[in-house]
Amino acid sequence: MEDGDDLFTLENISAAEKALNEYLAKIKGLNEKTTQKKLLACVKEIVLKFNQLNEQYDSFIETTEREELVEYILSVAELAGLEKLDDLTEEWREW
Repeated sequence: MEDGDDLFTLENISAAEKALNEYLAKIKGLNEKTTQKKLLACVKEIVLKFNQLNEQYDSFIETTEREELVEYILSVAELAGLEKLDDLTEEWREW
């Protein structure tokens, strides 16, 4: 967030941070025998949440943010055991 940059605000940054923290907590709360279906549902849920946030905050997710968010979302899910073949977020992502 730089002076004169109105793309990011404390409000949208806080909302994004809260969503990511909730996602991480949800993934951490899963057990070792979690199914691929449950992990995929968590990924879908966070992507849909960011669709909502991006709409609410006037398209604040641009290319760099999109790449970083996708990397984070998928990395967390992979660490929990999700088998990733490609960018699974594309199916639901509007940002």
